[in-house]
Amino acid sequence: MVSKEKQRNLDLRYLRMARIWAENSYCQRRKVGALVVKDGMIISDGYNGTPSGFENICEDENNVTKPYVLHAEANAITKLARSNNNSDGATIYITASPCIECAKLIIQAGFKRVVYGEQYRLTDGIDLLKRAGIETIYINPDEE
Repeated sequence: MVSKEKQRNLDLRYLRMARIWAENSYCQRRKVGALVVKDGMIISDGYNGTPSGFENICEDENNVTKPYVLHAEANAITKLARSNNNSDGATIYITASPCIECAKLIIQAGFKRVVYGEQYRLTDGIDLLKRAGIETIYINPDEE
């Protein structure tokens, strides 16, 4: 069993890694990254962006995010679905708190923990995760 202090340090490191991974996003308005960790290993990753094969432009001419842009969590979960691994009991590290749609995916995918580094103005995703009994942890890496 990992001590609380060691787990906190690991959580911070993975969140910082998710931030770096977010830099891969072509989105201009907001770059979000996600890492899936299970049994001490990163088993999937994702960042927000358009579906595979689409142009790497997330916003329209009015700087509004296109409706088909995938969130970082959805990309990480669907990438995992195409692998030989699964997210049962895993932790997902996200640079921003998940929306309600991603929260539903996180619940259905069997995650046990969600660690996020930025509070979003809407809390419905976090509220749903808590209702489902998933441990949710907010850590601001800039304050640590």
